[in-house]
Amino acid sequence: MSSNPPQVSSTVVSLPDRLRRHVGDAIVDLDTHVHAPEVTIRPDDVQAVLSTLRGELGFDHLSCVTAQEYEDRYESIYHLKSYDDPTHELSVVVPTPRSEPVSESAAPVFHTAAWHEREAYDLVGIQYDDHPDLRRILLPETWQGHPLSRDYDQQRPQIVPYDENANPLHKDGWAEDNTMLLNIGPHHPATHGVMHLQVVLDGEQVVDVEPDIGYIHRCEEQMCQEGTYRHQIMPYPDRWDWGGAGLLNEWAYARTAEALADIEVPEYAQVVRTLAAELSRILSHMLAVGAYALDVIGDFTATFQYALRDRELVQDILEDLTGQRLMFNYFRLGGVVWDLPEPREEFFEKIRTFVDGLPAKLEEYHDLLTANEILQARTVDTGVLPPNVAKSYGVTGPVARGSGIDYDLRRDDPYGYYDELDWDVVVEEECDNFARLLVRLREVEESAKIIDQCVDLLEDWPADERTIQANVPRTIKPEDDTEVYRAVEAAKGELGIYIRADGTDKPARFKIRGPSFSNLQALPEMAEGEYIPDLIASLGSLDTIMGEVDR
Repeated sequence: MSSNPPQVSSTVVSLPDRLRRHVGDAIVDLDTHVHAPEVTIRPDDVQAVLSTLRGELGFDHLSCVTAQEYEDRYESIYHLKSYDDPTHELSVVVPTPRSEPVSESAAPVFHTAAWHEREAYDLVGIQYDDHPDLRRILLPETWQGHPLSRDYDQQRPQIVPYDENANPLHKDGWAEDNTMLLNIGPHHPATHGVMHLQVVLDGEQVVDVEPDIGYIHRCEEQMCQEGTYRHQIMPYPDRWDWGGAGLLNEWAYARTAEALADIEVPEYAQVVRTLAAELSRILSHMLAVGAYALDVIGDFTATFQYALRDRELVQDILEDLTGQRLMFNYFRLGGVVWDLPEPREEFFEKIRTFVDGLPAKLEEYHDLLTANEILQARTVDTGVLPPNVAKSYGVTGPVARGSGIDYDLRRDDPYGYYDELDWDVVVEEECDNFARLLVRLREVEESAKIIDQCVDLLEDWPADERTIQANVPRTIKPEDDTEVYRAVEAAKGELGIYIRADGTDKPARFKIRGPSFSNLQALPEMAEGEYIPDLIASLGSLDTIMGEVDR
């Protein structure tokens, strides 16, 4: 690759010693997860420890928070990384007794913890002291019990009454006649899915916006916990992203389970995976660009239709490869389900025809969008998200790279065949809505470069060395209490999965870190002080998929 990954810090080697030196008084235990060291701390030391880890040891990215309940305790796990080097990882485990599941909140240290801890409270039942707004997030406020707790009564009837929304700023002293509460969604097309925005206006300016999520919460994590590692979980990841990025989601599960079960993927299968993943990324970005044109300048007849036209070409290719156009289910633990379609020459020619035609088409997109004065007026200097704010919210993917954050797991935590290929990470420094659009358009070019190189490799691959899948045991039973968190660079950003094994062929805990969840939480920072049209442009620039937000 022409863009070199950051060098692994030498501090990783001595991390346990540095932990003892900086936070020794708070440490209860030191251990290891499959992917990273683990430190267990007291629940009343969360803020002090996380502040030190962020400021002194460089763990400035709170990637995910996992909550779970054991027979004797509750646990919150803070999965920490560094934006400069995501292989610099640490799991911070905070146990609390079952009789009193109360822990300090991490939200004063990492803004992104606010939503993650609300989900932990909502589904598991852990209380977080000093949390700025501890209430349910996926389920209605009237819900009784916590569905992931061990004593939850699944037969209990639930009554969900309709309550009129109140203006959240009245409690802050705003006079009632000075502001207006405006509801956008949950069925408005500009919300890109079933989402409700509670927007408070002062005149025509946005002074407060709160995304109200959970309308399509489908218990994806619980369904995965009911499936076997080898055969039953893989079809689910496609359903977290209906924009076409399902193959990237499949890779997130495959990478996590393969690390858990110590499965080595054959080199040929890695190339096939990389090819398929980048085709899937183009599917997602084309929809994002087309829908954005519709959101911002109402361009349905040209840009939106062009984007769907080009998506159809990619879907034709992926249908030849996987047999499906959206719910692919093509990856398997240890590789892929089958080899490239025959005759291979025709398949390669179909891909090359698409890739060779992309530059002229992308030039059209730039003519219609980035050179469009109306779109520029709507997106330049609107929805500004400074890099320090983006990092505090755990923002990743094109949203982070549009804020000047040079962070891409394909390069910085290599997997697949990415580190053997020549491509660049796309970064824009302007931090606004226009920058995020530019990132996606330029990333389509980089995906095409990766696809072209994969085709070259696959054309010349010896027929007797085309191993599509490792020799994986029919039944996978990782050791009891083995824990792992792994992630890939999905279309929207870092898609991670945490799995805790219990010695059976099904996960004891399966947690999904959807990039849209953290990205969406940053919307108020981008929208407050601007106008309603700017809010719509900012929301569209996030390319939010509610399937991975609500799960």
